[in-house]
Amino acid sequence: MTPLSVPVLPRGVRRHFDKVRGVPVLLGPERVLMLDEIGCAILDQVDGISTLDQISSRLAEIFNAPKDDISKDVAEFLTDLGNKKLVDSSHG
Repeated sequence: MTPLSVPVLPRGVRRHFDKVRGVPVLLGPERVLMLDEIGCAILDQVDGISTLDQISSRLAEIFNAPKDDISKDVAEFLTDLGNKKLVDSSHG
């Protein structure tokens, strides 16, 4: 993913709170991915409109952290989800 990529959850993928496990999860076709606090924070910003750069800027402000560090982590996380077909992206 590039800074101008616009991540979006594809059709059939949604966030859910798993009451049995007691954790938030990302549900996809025949997949369940447990989310930690950071994963939830990143996915909270995925709205299908914001670019990766905009998401990273907001998270850097929320967590009071260097944007360069946040950008790398966000790109890595969303790229991994993309490889698992749990996130799509377009280029704005």
